[in-house]
Amino acid sequence: MSSGHRTMTLFVTVILGMILVILGLSAEWPMWAWPTLAALLLVVAAVTHRVLAPAPEAFPRELLPDPDLPLPATVRQEQRVAHVALPSSVTDYDFSFSATVRWLVLDAPEDAPYVNPAGLAVEAILQRARLVTAQQPPHRSAFTQHQLDGALATMRPESTGRIMAMAQDVSLSLPELDRERLAKLSAVRKDEDVWEHERNYERSKRSYLSEDVLKDTGSAVVWWLSRNEEEVEGAVNRIGLLAQLSAAANNEEVSPPFDHLTSTPNVPYPADDGYAWDRPFDAGYPPSTNGTGTNPDLDSFLAWFGFRDDDPDVDLFTERLVTLADAHGKHEAAEKIKSRFGDTEEDGRSEGLGDEPAPPDAPGQ
Repeated sequence: MSSGHRTMTLFVTVILGMILVILGLSAEWPMWAWPTLAALLLVVAAVTHRVLAPAPEAFPRELLPDPDLPLPATVRQEQRVAHVALPSSVTDYDFSFSATVRWLVLDAPEDAPYVNPAGLAVEAILQRARLVTAQQPPHRSAFTQHQLDGALATMRPESTGRIMAMAQDVSLSLPELDRERLAKLSAVRKDEDVWEHERNYERSKRSYLSEDVLKDTGSAVVWWLSRNEEEVEGAVNRIGLLAQLSAAANNEEVSPPFDHLTSTPNVPYPADDGYAWDRPFDAGYPPSTNGTGTNPDLDSFLAWFGFRDDDPDVDLFTERLVTLADAHGKHEAAEKIKSRFGDTEEDGRSEGLGDEPAPPDAPGQ
């Protein structure tokens, strides 16, 4: 019995006795009640002693280790693995995995073969980690690391049932070169998306203009008027221009009803197959019989410029066409022009593209 236990028992007994004495004197108890009070105090002291008694020691004190002696070092069953390549959801882009593997050896039958617990634990952890990383893209290494922290944080038995394994201090990363490649690929994909949207927008806009706005002259006029509702007179003044735009958008000639409103009206040519293209090429004038041309395309081109067969500037104009064609490497076209009008150099004309003809009365002409 310890001294503290005895002191507590005595203290409780004295306090209770004093309380009972005070109550007895105040209530003027009879003389026979005092012996009963003394017996009650003895009973209370015995009960208090039993209640406050310490529990018996499980082991004898002499068998317990000396608390002053150092405790033996605990053998920790763990192993660090570092820089293990684990696959991602993209081929050739592997994560770099590192972690501390911990294990607990389970009871095994007496005839069970000897195993390497560290090898089984590492293999089990790598298999569990592989199932997670193989489902994630390589650019989400930080997110995948947090997933592994949770997936590997529980002790679980491995396939042989000989050990339970877990991992802590998990680290997952992607090589720097792979990160740079993924960043470049991501930038290219974003640029392609922007380009594709811009192309679709341009295609839609072209379709809207060609199939709706510029489908014909009337549609073009209505479109312009819808954007300029207060300028009716301006719409009327632009009918010729809009007619040309709609005709060009559809690869057609300007419709006859609007031909007179354009600045360059169509040049009418006979549709007869027997039309003699060697006649004069003046636009809108009846053909004569004194021409020598044999190239309808060239005659049409000159007629579009308003040249007549007897125009004095035809030779100078064709000479400049020859020089311009040679300058751009169109030698075949230059030869056709020369064959149609003859060699202009024999007429004593200048070879310069920008030279002006001398006045008729100037010397040397």
